[in-house]
Amino acid sequence: MSLAPRVVIVHRTTEYEKLVAHHGTHGQAAFFLSSRGRTIEEVAERHHRTRRALTAVASAIPLTWRQSRVERADLDRFLFAPEDVVVVVGQDGLVANVAKYLAGQPVVGIDSDPGRNPGVLVRHRPADAARLLPAARATATGVDELTMVEAVADDTQRLLALNEIYLGAAGHQTARYRLGLEDDGNSRHSGDSRDSRDSRDSGNDSGVVEVQASSGVLVGTGTGATGWIRSVWEGRGGPLPLPRPTEDRLVWFVREAWPSPATGTSQVAGLLSATSRLTLTVESERLIAFGDGMEGDSLELTWGQSVRVGVCGRRLRLVG
Repeated sequence: MSLAPRVVIVHRTTEYEKLVAHHGTHGQAAFFLSSRGRTIEEVAERHHRTRRALTAVASAIPLTWRQSRVERADLDRFLFAPEDVVVVVGQDGLVANVAKYLAGQPVVGIDSDPGRNPGVLVRHRPADAARLLPAARATATGVDELTMVEAVADDTQRLLALNEIYLGAAGHQTARYRLGLEDDGNSRHSGDSRDSRDSRDSGNDSGVVEVQASSGVLVGTGTGATGWIRSVWEGRGGPLPLPRPTEDRLVWFVREAWPSPATGTSQVAGLLSATSRLTLTVESERLIAFGDGMEGDSLELTWGQSVRVGVCGRRLRLVG
């Protein structure tokens, strides 16, 4: 006998809830906000909109289905099941936060605060839930398969992300490493003529790596091209075509590469196809890799370790 489908509602603690928990009462929270030139009414109204959205979604779940709720901070401890339908109620970033914990379950993004969110991933309104839930369970049509990015370290640590992966020093200080491309990865060069590349990296099919010092490396997807990656891309004048969210292609940028006699800047941006990989070998005491802004859930990398970053075989199935 098969289990009934389960709807997992993903949400996050609202700003109002955090303020009241920290200051103890509504009145104390209001006093604190007024001292900062803000009002409690606006924060409370957004809280109430989120609560109304959560209630509407819960009410739309068929009576024969099971349901569960999980807060953003508890995602790494929650066990998703194959039969789940995941409903994210909140902001676009919350969909990215849950993506790496899924394995093909359909995701419905519900915008709890229309007008404040871009709506790239939370595409629907709470009133749409009654129509979307059975459809998400019954058929694969109308689902976008969004490309994800993964980083795999030489000690088998693995990290997945929907938007982007950052590799660098904790606190975004100067990171030292050797950067290279495998297979058919393409790079775009800066105008610096210094060449600190080294062909001794046997793990790189191209046989060419570059010693770099920078504030980190970003590798992003087409979905990520609507966020952090896009800001870097625009700062560079948009020299590379950004991938589409469903395209098996990634874009990467080195942030603030520093030229010196020992470090180069000839490989600072490029594209990765589905079969190519960007490799990074640590030459600092400690570097980290984290995805989608969740720095608390990161890979720890020490001197001499290598990590390979590329297109992930897993996709996020987002209901369109």
